[in-house]
Amino acid sequence: MKVTELTAYQVRIPLRKTIRHASHTRDSTDNVVVRCLLDDGTEGFGEGVPREYVTGETIDQSIQFLRDSDLAGQLEPCPDYSHALAVAERLRLKPVPGDDRNCRGNAARCALELALLDAYGRRFRESLSAVTKRLAPELYQFHPWVRYSGVILSASTWFKVRLAAWRIRIYRFPDVKVKVGIPGQDDVYRLKNIRLRLGWKKDLRVDANEAWSRAEAADRIRALEPFRISAVEQPVPHADVDILRDVRQKVRVPIMLDESLCSMVDAERALEQESCDLYNLRLSKCGGFIPTLRLAQFAAKHGRGYQLGCQVGETALLSAAGRQFATSVAQLRYVEGSYDRHLVRETLAKPDITFRWGGWAPALDGAGLGITVDKKALERTAIRQVQLLA
Repeated sequence: MKVTELTAYQVRIPLRKTIRHASHTRDSTDNVVVRCLLDDGTEGFGEGVPREYVTGETIDQSIQFLRDSDLAGQLEPCPDYSHALAVAERLRLKPVPGDDRNCRGNAARCALELALLDAYGRRFRESLSAVTKRLAPELYQFHPWVRYSGVILSASTWFKVRLAAWRIRIYRFPDVKVKVGIPGQDDVYRLKNIRLRLGWKKDLRVDANEAWSRAEAADRIRALEPFRISAVEQPVPHADVDILRDVRQKVRVPIMLDESLCSMVDAERALEQESCDLYNLRLSKCGGFIPTLRLAQFAAKHGRGYQLGCQVGETALLSAAGRQFATSVAQLRYVEGSYDRHLVRETLAKPDITFRWGGWAPALDGAGLGITVDKKALERTAIRQVQLLA
């Protein structure tokens, strides 16, 4: 089997509500979707969500990275699924000068890799979760169900804070992440009211999205410790992560890296600098399913915890890939994602895989991603398409 066509789409997905955190505010998202066609007519699809403040790539750059890379020379014919996995892991986009973290283009690579794995998975009747079993057997553990986290975003007023907390409690999420560090908001006030509504047994962690300066990070964290937070995600900008070794010695709460954890280079530096206790792994920012799996292996080997995160604005394509990861990988501390119909107006696929009451969601049956792309929805949201193979 060989790839005969590759098409990249820029899709504009409107969100159901404006999403605010310390790094950005958005009411829509431009994602890259790649369609892969094999010579027997089998199709596969993948998605990436470029974020300039995470991996340094815009949607235009993501598509340009794909156009400028020698994809035809890398996509050799694959006689079986094992060969397809080897080809997928070797995929490389054209290097970007000055990219010492080796993460520029990760969203584009993710879309390409997932499209390839989806197509060959369908052709050889293998689920995406089989990638874990074949490439990281020591981490493989099948879960028939996965349970997702709840999240409280930018709720700030007396009423909105309480309403958000009650929704989490009524929906019976097992744990919740609260966005903090948003300009003009009192994090102590918000955490106090959220904790009172959720009770003291609920697992509560916070995400600062690079909001705090080097000088204030430790004090900000200590101010929130009385509310029994279980982790603090990305408290400082990436340029300041060297301070986190010192911060960890001053606080009792584990530190998780997100924007500063996009590649194996980042993971190795974090270990060397002792800058964190936990990794937030996200398929798009980490370059795809296989690179994310390798990061999980690295974390497990070196005694670091890890969770599976998601990208705001991802559609069911990335949600399905995340579900396949979460239902096949052991030791995940938390699982985020699958907000689908709660957050985006176009999910791009069927059936609806949004999590259920309590955050529960079943493993996906079927080959590849385990979902079917809604071609009409793709046409509605696509604002341009580019052929990647001559």
